[in-house]
Amino acid sequence: MPNAKILIVDDEQSILDLVTAYLRREGYEVHTAMDGPGGLKAARVHKPDLIVLDIMLPGMDGIEVLTHLRRESDVYVIMLTAKSEETDKIVGLSVGADDYLTKPFSPRELVARIKAALRRIRDGVGPADATLLAFRHVRIDTGSREVWVNGDLVKLTATEFDLLVTLAKHRGMVLSREQLLQQVWGYDFYGEERVVDVHIGHIRQKLGDDRFIVTVRGVGYRFEDEEA
Repeated sequence: MPNAKILIVDDEQSILDLVTAYLRREGYEVHTAMDGPGGLKAARVHKPDLIVLDIMLPGMDGIEVLTHLRRESDVYVIMLTAKSEETDKIVGLSVGADDYLTKPFSPRELVARIKAALRRIRDGVGPADATLLAFRHVRIDTGSREVWVNGDLVKLTATEFDLLVTLAKHRGMVLSREQLLQQVWGYDFYGEERVVDVHIGHIRQKLGDDRFIVTVRGVGYRFEDEEA
């Protein structure tokens, strides 16, 4: 996405400067904020295509910022967490982060994650590619990006929707976490499998039935619903 807008929210000036330099070199429009309230305001004013959000922020932490954001926006969010704080990663994903990266991180890796996310947004389903995936209990319209379970509309985030579509298009087949990372997030970096697991948990909860996505222990996940 040329000229895509990226918002970086971090209270370390050195990180802001470094990441901003890398992203501007790639042609992105970059905005920054150094505290929670400022980050939330910047998100509302600039309406970025993607946000990089640190968890530890003054004024309002990243979890609270993300909680507010998810009430009004489906923007793609990559959270930055401390390397040793596994709980932060899980909480961040639980309140709606699409991905996370641990500090210290390589700016090149962050840029690669951002490029992959923006590529997925850019290459999203268009009218000509719209498909209705109809099963006995679950119906998925890839054009309107809507999901119904037994006739009731279910609200999913963009990442949850893409993950469900990927599984549904391969109904009955087991997809490994690595395959899902590659197809939905656009990368297969080792150690990021928890991202998949947490989003699968969200989808199951929202669909209201665990039987639609089956865990195949030691392998991955399989979508199960009878054809309509």
